[in-house]
Amino acid sequence: MNPQLTDLIAELPDGVVVTDPDILASYRQDRAVDPDAGTPLAVVRPHTTEQVQSVLRWATANRIAVVPRGAGTGLSGGATAVNGGIVLSTEKMRDIHIDPVTRVAVVQPGRLNAEVKAAAAEHGLWYPPDPSSFEICSIGGNIATNAGGLCCVKYGVTTDYVLGMQVVLADGTAVRLGGPRLKDVAGLSLTKLFVGSEGTLGVITEVTLRLLPAQPPRAVVVATFPAVADACQAVVAVTTQIRPAMLEFMDRTTINAVEDKLRMGLDRSAGAMLVAASDERGGAAGADAELIAEAFTAHRALEVYSTADPVEGEAFVTARREAIPAVEATGALLLEDVGVPLPRLAELVSGIEELSARHRVTVAVIAHAGDGNTHPLIVFDPADADMAARAQVLFGEIMDLAVRLGGTITGEHGVGRLKKPWLAGQLGPEAMELNRRIKAALDPDDILNPGALI
Repeated sequence: MNPQLTDLIAELPDGVVVTDPDILASYRQDRAVDPDAGTPLAVVRPHTTEQVQSVLRWATANRIAVVPRGAGTGLSGGATAVNGGIVLSTEKMRDIHIDPVTRVAVVQPGRLNAEVKAAAAEHGLWYPPDPSSFEICSIGGNIATNAGGLCCVKYGVTTDYVLGMQVVLADGTAVRLGGPRLKDVAGLSLTKLFVGSEGTLGVITEVTLRLLPAQPPRAVVVATFPAVADACQAVVAVTTQIRPAMLEFMDRTTINAVEDKLRMGLDRSAGAMLVAASDERGGAAGADAELIAEAFTAHRALEVYSTADPVEGEAFVTARREAIPAVEATGALLLEDVGVPLPRLAELVSGIEELSARHRVTVAVIAHAGDGNTHPLIVFDPADADMAARAQVLFGEIMDLAVRLGGTITGEHGVGRLKKPWLAGQLGPEAMELNRRIKAALDPDDILNPGALI
């Protein structure tokens, strides 16, 4: 055993440092399955901020890399292990406290998104950010990538609910930022700096989250369209009039994959499907649902169905949430999350169709259409070397397309390692240099998640 590691094991409680090779193997990759993942020296699973401080002091003293990891559901390789480094998993950090008076949740990063929602609901409150993987993704990971979700078109993304945090810096210093104040402009906005930083600036060990009153009942509107262009035009028609609580897109490939899995009678011949919802208080949800239905009809919808029944409505929402695993059942995936301004959505989706045909690789497109964030799912056979190579080229060309349309290479999954080569093309040299300067100021030895994001 590495003698340096012996010192760390002696400093922490039994079982916190894990060196079993089989367990190490299970922490090498996140859901992105980065093929270049290394083998860590150890996995460390702390329970407290103080234990995280010990790990980072030791890592800095010994110049050993630390890769922070949440639930391992990331889709950009942000938690890829590096050879000879430490994987610092926050999965054991699970304390949670709900304050119904100030409407905040104080949570350690290992709690799952769904668990925070459930704890808030016990007090008649709601934590809105809802990635499709909300049942298995952690709050720490959500904050690290600034995760979004299905309802973010109206309610915003993770950063909009982070009021404060405790974060441990690379040298082991623990810092408290923000707190349970809804308005607080004292000092620089350092709390927001760490949201979306993908574990490259510090390890978040506690977070204070803003909660809302329980979501009003939703009216759900579902429509199918002959072509993706019609659906994209309908999206713009809706969002120029109201802010829906949800506005999701699925193309034909996705519709068929979901129907294969769920057998719920979806129209396999449709070019696209939209799932929208309205939840206005005071009885306005029905009126907004009618407006959405009218906009869909005006843009050549083949069929429009509205329901205020929560069970029926949730069935269609489930169809959208199941899209990625349904498509994944048809082959290995390269997952994108490129986004564009809403007026360019149709150009992005049609451009992806053209690239898919040119490279002879299937791409299923789903989207948080209401805010222009798409998820092209590149389906390929990793055993077919030629197809795998074409898929990798296609992966990059989709990001290039999004940037040309004034968009972004990532809306919510993060840059990680898989998208890092394209980051400079979006940000430009001046912004890239500013990113590097901030990283160097907080982590001068490049201990935290080296090779990710910056």
